[in-house]
Amino acid sequence: MSTVGDSGAVTAGRLWSVVRGAAAVIALGLGVGTLAALAADAFVYGILWLNDWLWISPRSRMMAGDWAWLAAATVAVPAAGGLLVGLLTRYLVPDREPQGPADVIEAAQRGHGRVPPKGGLATAAAALVSLGSGASVGQYGPLVHLGATIGSLFGRFSRGAPETLSCIGIGCGVAAAIATAFNAPIAGILFAHEVVLRHYSLRAFAPITVASTMGYVIATVVLEREPLFRVEDAITVAAWEYLPFIGIGVGGALVAIAFMRSVIAAESAAARVPVPEVVKPAMAGAVLGMVALWLPDVLGIGKEVLRFSIIPGAFGSAELALLLVAKLAMTALCLGFGFVGGVFSPALVIGALFGALVASLLGPVLPEVGNLVAVFAICGMAAVTSSVIGAPISTILIVFELTRNYDLTTAVMISVVFANLVSYRLYGRSMFDKVLQARDVDLSLGRDQLVLDRMPIAPYVSEDYVVARRGERCEELRDRLLEADAGEAQLVAPNGDYLGTITLGRLLRKMERDGQRTVDRIAVYDRAALRENASIRKALTRAERNIGALVPVLAREGRRLVGVVDQSTLVRAYRETLHSIRSEEHAA
Repeated sequence: MSTVGDSGAVTAGRLWSVVRGAAAVIALGLGVGTLAALAADAFVYGILWLNDWLWISPRSRMMAGDWAWLAAATVAVPAAGGLLVGLLTRYLVPDREPQGPADVIEAAQRGHGRVPPKGGLATAAAALVSLGSGASVGQYGPLVHLGATIGSLFGRFSRGAPETLSCIGIGCGVAAAIATAFNAPIAGILFAHEVVLRHYSLRAFAPITVASTMGYVIATVVLEREPLFRVEDAITVAAWEYLPFIGIGVGGALVAIAFMRSVIAAESAAARVPVPEVVKPAMAGAVLGMVALWLPDVLGIGKEVLRFSIIPGAFGSAELALLLVAKLAMTALCLGFGFVGGVFSPALVIGALFGALVASLLGPVLPEVGNLVAVFAICGMAAVTSSVIGAPISTILIVFELTRNYDLTTAVMISVVFANLVSYRLYGRSMFDKVLQARDVDLSLGRDQLVLDRMPIAPYVSEDYVVARRGERCEELRDRLLEADAGEAQLVAPNGDYLGTITLGRLLRKMERDGQRTVDRIAVYDRAALRENASIRKALTRAERNIGALVPVLAREGRRLVGVVDQSTLVRAYRETLHSIRSEEHAA
């Protein structure tokens, strides 16, 4: 009877644990999804209000009565906004480095899940000023970072493993931000896994799904916000028309590469300009304003340009080409010279302009293309954007959820596939990966390597090793090594400095062949020696070429020996790390 009762108690306890865990998961998704969605909507409406108030939006510019005042504002507003952004970056942003999606990806991949709230809020404020004053930068990157900041903070104070929950919270915040921005909940789920987490975690899937759904519900049901664009007409694609879509994919990859390299070139150029950093965004804003006197469509994120690009006849070929070049150049200038924003929105506009330009050029040759301007524009948009952000699946799903058109999504899929094949070969997975590579964070090595790079060797350093002293007789050291069942000794100076490693085999050979009496000339300095603040990953790399089974560990400064690390210990640390990562990915 007691056995049955105990079994029932165990079953009930396990059931209660499952229920409690499910409730915690739902609470995390609901909380982060709601807060991230509300913050994202407040951010977007704040930009729209500033654009109307500062004569940036096309509607407000059309209603402006005095052309002279409008012209002055067109130059002054971006310049003043740039100066304010420079001051915010200088005095509020930690390390004067605005954060973005690359920092979110790094936090998730390294496993700590920490997105500092101070940096996140300061970056969001600088991005709001940048976008509100008409800078040619994107709003979706700041939205992703803002959502991740909320998710990281929420996860950190949740019950359970704080690092794991912070990473899941990041995924929830990112999914909610994307779902809110694009009215695309499925794409939000996939974007969080594809771009940020870089793996499909069973433990994270449920809360991310809940958060993404909450973002969609708040954006569409509660606030009734319009989608990014609409394609009202039913679209069918003939078999022969897939060939141009392949061409758009290849061409879109080249446009994306030109865009990404232009941003990097602008950053390099800005670093060489001999003016204070706080002034550089204002310089870019003034140049942007002067260009906007003739091409006002380069101002802001360009939603109107995106919507008109899918309308047949809205732009001529020359206008499309001019807008494409101008938008690319102004975005690179603004981002390179210090405006805070993302690359997602500009990539959408540049890609749509490219696709519409291809349609306008093919129109005289292939009259049927005249009815497919929307398809070409959306294919170009998806090809360029997916190459820039490294999210082909999410981009395809965003298009499908926005248009609900299967034929159009199939065409987009073809363009995206070829675009990513080309851009990956010629440039890399995404612009975010390039930013991280510049910080010596190589995501191609795998998540386990990044986690090992964050783990210090200090807990694994041992002081259990054989010490040899200068002038010690070889026979004495040999006997001590045999007594300790050790294969090597560390030669240490009287002041504690490491002088070299003496392996038992080398000691015996020197005694037999050369008749060595003391150990002084037998030691070999191990170039694989580590500093005590080194990481497990660095230790594993060094261990491949060290002299013996033990790797000497020196103090952070100088040559003082603080201990050794056994190769078997490093292998065990590596296996434990892999087990931890796999448990996180596969645990429900």
